[in-house]
Amino acid sequence: MATPSHSHGLPLAPLRTLLLALPLLSLILLLTLHLPPRHHPAPPGPLILPTPLRTTATTAAAAAAQPKPKADPSSSSSPSPTTLSHVVFGVASSRRTLPLRLPLLRLWLRLPARAFLFLDAPPRAASVPANLHLRVSRDASRFPYSYRKGLPSAVRVARIAKELLLELRQQQQQHQSPPPRWLVLADDDTAFVLPNLLHTLSKYDWHEPWYLGAPSESAAQNVWHGFNMAYGGGGIAISWPLAARLARVLDSCIIRYPHLYGSDSRIYACLAELGVELTHEPGFHQIDLHGDISGFLRAHPLAPLVSLHHLDHVYPLYPGMDRAKAVEHLFRAANADPARILQQTVCYDHSRSLTASVAWGYSVQVFKGNVLLPDILAVQKTFVPWRRGRNVTDVFMFSTKHYPRDECKRAALFFLKSISSGEGKTESNYSRQLPQKCLPNLIQLRNMQQIKVRSEVLHLVPGKALRRHCCDIVPSSSETTMDIDIRKCKDGELIAMHS
Repeated sequence: MATPSHSHGLPLAPLRTLLLALPLLSLILLLTLHLPPRHHPAPPGPLILPTPLRTTATTAAAAAAQPKPKADPSSSSSPSPTTLSHVVFGVASSRRTLPLRLPLLRLWLRLPARAFLFLDAPPRAASVPANLHLRVSRDASRFPYSYRKGLPSAVRVARIAKELLLELRQQQQQHQSPPPRWLVLADDDTAFVLPNLLHTLSKYDWHEPWYLGAPSESAAQNVWHGFNMAYGGGGIAISWPLAARLARVLDSCIIRYPHLYGSDSRIYACLAELGVELTHEPGFHQIDLHGDISGFLRAHPLAPLVSLHHLDHVYPLYPGMDRAKAVEHLFRAANADPARILQQTVCYDHSRSLTASVAWGYSVQVFKGNVLLPDILAVQKTFVPWRRGRNVTDVFMFSTKHYPRDECKRAALFFLKSISSGEGKTESNYSRQLPQKCLPNLIQLRNMQQIKVRSEVLHLVPGKALRRHCCDIVPSSSETTMDIDIRKCKDGELIAMHS
């Protein structure tokens, strides 16, 4: 065996020394095995070089070089205000009623809002506005209808919700335009105050499934047809995503509900199956009333007036006018101050013990004495129920009060005569309607002939709470006139007669 060289290394340890060290090494090894293990750091990962710092100029230049994504106008991340161009109307009509209803449609429908009028047959030659598109409904005879003494045309009208959406989608594809935000279904005898409709819709996120409208004013009608559905004459507003879902399933729903009366009942049933309930907006009005609805209009709720239906089933809104002229007269005031139309304001004159109730743009009543506000806010029953008969109850969906049959016991009544506006202010004038069957000496406040009401144009802001305005009866030396100024109520101010 070869022996290691001693010329360059250390001398070998004697064998005896190694033998003495072996027990010590064994002891150290034994102790090491019984000690708790220590944490060993993980092996190092791959080397990552630090990113060099960039100056502000370098960052800006790099950001500018990156392509910017196009903004999606329908995206909720970049919300934009809802305008009339985002609203499309689906209006139920017929070949017979179209000529009768065109004047009303021209009165309220204005650009950029659009409406599609669905008829039961091709129309006769008619001049229609550019934003009113005539369509003939598709054949709906294959769908069952079993409501006794009902109108099978209700199925055709219900399907407008689907046919309108298909029409709009086809136009989207042709013009590469974004979808609307709201579909509004109505009848051809429905009139809308468009700024107030727009304000109402703007309160809601149109990306969500919204179903807006109001039930009937008649409790009996709601018992027969439903309390939780929007009545089609008053208008049904459906957000675009919900309309898309409704269109996909509407035909199957119609097949399941042949026993329902109207189109609005079918739409309600289908939306209920989709899990969506009605959100009640009190500005939509079915007007299931007959006769003189002045008492209803004088006590309009605080919500903005959105729609009126059945105007050819009631007396003219203003005395001495036909129906068409009366509606034009109302819209003259609505165009001057849409948010304030029919808004009720009550003020008191303690010195003369008078109470004045202003339904702006419509009428003014002046009562002798102190009439408490809750009594004035109740609706005077100047009308009769929509249905009459032994089994019909005279019950309505609002508080009512008796309206004296004796004209001599009624308040002094004034109706809108003229209106002027400018620089954000309006002045409306109301003329006396004298009772016809009352002796002159029994007429209340018989010398008073004219009332002048001044106010600022009312601006509504979505999300802001509504509050009734106050008014002041301006002292006057004349018994023939009364001046009223409408204003915002002061903080904590009460609408009451103050002693």
